[in-house]
Amino acid sequence: MQRIVRGVHPSGTALPPEPVLCETFSVSRTVVREAVKVLQEKGLVQVRQGAGTMVTPQSMWDMLDELVLAATIAEDDSLAILDDLVVTRRLLESDMAHVAARLAGQETLDRLRALVDRMDELVDDQVAYHDHDRAFHDVIMQASGNRIARGVVRSLESQVVNTARYMGRTQRSLCVASNRGHRRIYERIAARDPDGAAEAMFTHITEAWLVRRKGSGKVPRLQR
Repeated sequence: MQRIVRGVHPSGTALPPEPVLCETFSVSRTVVREAVKVLQEKGLVQVRQGAGTMVTPQSMWDMLDELVLAATIAEDDSLAILDDLVVTRRLLESDMAHVAARLAGQETLDRLRALVDRMDELVDDQVAYHDHDRAFHDVIMQASGNRIARGVVRSLESQVVNTARYMGRTQRSLCVASNRGHRRIYERIAARDPDGAAEAMFTHITEAWLVRRKGSGKVPRLQR
């Protein structure tokens, strides 16, 4: 998979014949066939009669698959795939914050307030801070009632949350700034301001990624 993602085998080309793959990776034909089957299931190759096993365009890859996404992130020095992930996440979470501002009950509001206050106390403990950070976002997603959107966000997050490229820089000042964003989101939800909650979530997710992201200057993909 890494060789395909890296471009060793470009889209539109055929993988080497089975005997060559066996020799290259020192495995049996059975193992090679099983590997090709997995690649086919994930959309990376197609087996064509008379043409061999052809590498497909990236547009056909299953980017929600854990292995495909991880391999793509590992090979993407431009961070474009993570930019796309952040754009997807903020779109879904902004909408869920909008709904939560209309539907959240007092118990949810109390939970959000408690998490924000606790994160103020955890800015020097980055592991605990990030655990509470994820809990804060999850409470909002649950309050929206959108199980599909929540499932997509949680799936994407679970696959990148421990990668250095996604987490980027982590330090006290960044946690402090991040929690100011959390408090704005909470305040807009508590005020029953759907548009304000959506905007606060959009801004928070964008700004949090930009300060973690390597490099400087504007990132066109992240502009409105």
